[in-house]
Amino acid sequence: MFEILIPKLRVNTVFDIDLEDLYAKGYRGIITDLDNTLVGAKMPLATPELITWFERVKKIGFKLIIVSNNRMNRVAAFATPLDIQFVHQARKPRNAPFRKAISMMGLRDQETIVVGDQMMTDVYGGNRMGLFTVLVLPVSIADEGWTTRINRRLEKIALKRLRKKGLWLEEEKHQ
Repeated sequence: MFEILIPKLRVNTVFDIDLEDLYAKGYRGIITDLDNTLVGAKMPLATPELITWFERVKKIGFKLIIVSNNRMNRVAAFATPLDIQFVHQARKPRNAPFRKAISMMGLRDQETIVVGDQMMTDVYGGNRMGLFTVLVLPVSIADEGWTTRINRRLEKIALKRLRKKGLWLEEEKHQ
């Protein structure tokens, strides 16, 4: 039951993702969450390091889109200056925002990666559709909203069960 919450890959940050390896394996698009995946929930703009990462993603040949449950003004203020497409108020883990993002990139499911910091939205939604999921540690949990705090509590319960079943090994944690 909780196995659907297990990502294909766990890393500390987006900077730790081996983009070249994933591209060589046939992946061509990245759907990424915004808040606490790329920057803290209250950070309005990308850091210089993140801007460099976006440039690298595009140089390798990936298409990139932000899919966020946050409001239009938050997501647009972050993505528009970077010329990154986005889906706002996505209501993840529903299938619709993932389908929309894949369609906007002109890709197929098997070419798409989902990157996020939440098992209950990003990983669950991506896994349910058969996408390659990457879980990153949250950038900051200080400013998380109430729904995210509820999701984090549910994640703790799920992790406890997954560890008990031997399906979540800490030595594999964040390669």
